[in-house]
Amino acid sequence: MSHLLNATQFRAEFPSLADSVHLASCSQGALSSRLAYALQEIGHTLRDRGAPWEVWMAEVGRARERFARLIGAEPGEVAVLSCASEAAFQAASSLDWSRRPGIVTTDLEFPSIAHVWLAQRGRGATVRVAADTGEYVPAEAYEQVVDESVNLVSVPLHTYRNGARLPVEDVVRLAHDKGARVFVDAYQGAGVTPIDVKRLGCDYLAAGSLKYLLGLPGIAFLYVRGGMEQQREPELTGWFGRTDPFAFDPRLLDFPEDARRFETGTPPIPSAYAANAGFDLIERVDPAAVDEHVSALVEELAQRLAAAGERVASPAGARGPQVAIADDAPARLAARLAERRIWTAPRGDLLRLSLHYYNDRSDVDAAVEAISACRRA
Repeated sequence: MSHLLNATQFRAEFPSLADSVHLASCSQGALSSRLAYALQEIGHTLRDRGAPWEVWMAEVGRARERFARLIGAEPGEVAVLSCASEAAFQAASSLDWSRRPGIVTTDLEFPSIAHVWLAQRGRGATVRVAADTGEYVPAEAYEQVVDESVNLVSVPLHTYRNGARLPVEDVVRLAHDKGARVFVDAYQGAGVTPIDVKRLGCDYLAAGSLKYLLGLPGIAFLYVRGGMEQQREPELTGWFGRTDPFAFDPRLLDFPEDARRFETGTPPIPSAYAANAGFDLIERVDPAAVDEHVSALVEELAQRLAAAGERVASPAGARGPQVAIADDAPARLAARLAERRIWTAPRGDLLRLSLHYYNDRSDVDAAVEAISACRRA
């Protein structure tokens, strides 16, 4: 694997890190040279070729194939959409709640996903919430609310609030034992946490490119396990949800047999270029090395912040790629850190500091010292 980038080489792909500390990958990944070039490239195609749809569609196809490869799926099991909310809606709208009305979620679910589940009540669904500890949701909490009336169980791979890695594999097993399907929101891990959908066993998995996959907002991917019975057709559709999008037949509503049935209108071309720029980098690293590197930095950061008197809200033993600390005014603390060019991501009563392969111990040093300085002030 000598051709793969190590952490130092990977960091060199992000020139902005020369004068800033990027600890906000849980919100938006750092700008790479490749991403900057990709944004110029789409402008070049417009200037040089006018409306090169065949070039643009190839770019979308490449993004689909690369995401599928990243998670151990087939390209035909992946739909290209605009955001995780749309992915959740497409999954939910294809389920028949009259058969089994139950949806199970958690309060540590990203609200945009949870809102989609709540909206299904208008179609006859009932929503149950697996109890959390404030920082984590044990599998037993899901087990208490999953029964034969549940159609869909939703579990984040990592919770957005503090990065905790939830027991997805255990939840999948207990849900399948009751005949329920499982939706996994992997947005807070894809790109730094190795993912194998066959090992996870989930039925749906959603992620997008703007965070750890190092792209921009506007594109997301929905994995749909091949071979599943379709309870009903998706409610939201469009010309790219047809067997042949370029047939241009306004009277024909046919759906592909694969995951493309969940696609809708014109794909987000600029975001596809950005996604491929991110994949250019993600495919040049060893996922196990990334996981090891990020985990080591997370543990060091958590321990040093705790030693400095901070209340670390990311549970030991289940930490993902971020460390969250409690604060009465996290947005204000984030603004003070930003004055030092340290980018973080406040949410609720927590300040989130997330790590990627481009981070190193100097970033940990800078964050700990800056937060301590803010406290002293």
